[in-house]
Amino acid sequence: MWRRAFLAAGLSLACTFSFSALAESHAYPDKPIKIYQGFAAGGNADTIARVVSAEMTKSLGQSFVIEAQTGAGGTIAASTVARAKPDGYTLLLATGGHAVAGALYNKLNYQTVADFQMVSTVTYFPFLVVVRADAPYRNLQELLAAAKADPRGLSYGSAGIGSTHHLAGELLTKTANVNLLHIPYRGDAASLTALLGGEVPFIIAPPTAVLQTIKAGKLRALATTGAQRWSAMPDLPTVAEQGVAGYEVTSWAGLMAPAGTPRPIVDQLRAATLKALQAPGVRARLEDMGGEARGSTPEEMTAMVGGELNKWTTVVNDAHIPKQ
Repeated sequence: MWRRAFLAAGLSLACTFSFSALAESHAYPDKPIKIYQGFAAGGNADTIARVVSAEMTKSLGQSFVIEAQTGAGGTIAASTVARAKPDGYTLLLATGGHAVAGALYNKLNYQTVADFQMVSTVTYFPFLVVVRADAPYRNLQELLAAAKADPRGLSYGSAGIGSTHHLAGELLTKTANVNLLHIPYRGDAASLTALLGGEVPFIIAPPTAVLQTIKAGKLRALATTGAQRWSAMPDLPTVAEQGVAGYEVTSWAGLMAPAGTPRPIVDQLRAATLKALQAPGVRARLEDMGGEARGSTPEEMTAMVGGELNKWTTVVNDAHIPKQ
């Protein structure tokens, strides 16, 4: 008798939890959803969050609030989301810097992968290796040959120490077996100004930072860092195509929720994300920013972020970059 009673009670409890979770997911969302992002308002991450969430509103019937929590390479915003209630109302628009920070920072109060429930990737975009239009280098091979011929190596500018741009340069140093000296600046605008002023012979930067200056004839792009050629510049070869086999750096942006967010809610968010990415206006806006609209399953995104974390941890360690 007591065993039957115990089993019946357990079944009742399980059903209660199941019905409760089901009811919660069916009611979701019944209030605005907040998306945190860790970079300046009006920047790439902020724009991506706003463009995609505006379309997601049509599917979910609720508005989104985008909040910038800047500083420490996006880790402040990530920390806020990692500690938030896992109810689907607090999300993170994470970028490739999320995995870089996991490799670079010693004392994060969250785990880069385990403390988040991935929802879907949103966009992928490459970086560009860029020189001044009057530079003697016509392609990447010539630039790398100059680096090998100079005992001091060749310097390059980036958006700062520990940025994905910086680590892309360190990976190029290792993969191409050349001596490249990193010169950090405070953001892409500062590194671009330094390049135009002749302070550094080349920079590594996202397309949005340099495309207009390239079109104006002041800069020349030597390579794209992605695995494939960038659709906006189909004649520009990749780094790998120019003799650096195995080299690839592609940054990304995607939506994450706190770990423990119920799967039915995650599935709703993912479905709304994928639908948003099919909207011509969203795809066109992301392409204008240098990106490719590309969604994923939560499992695919988890594997991707974990792989990026391992990749950048190796680069940081091999380059002896001081942990922050």
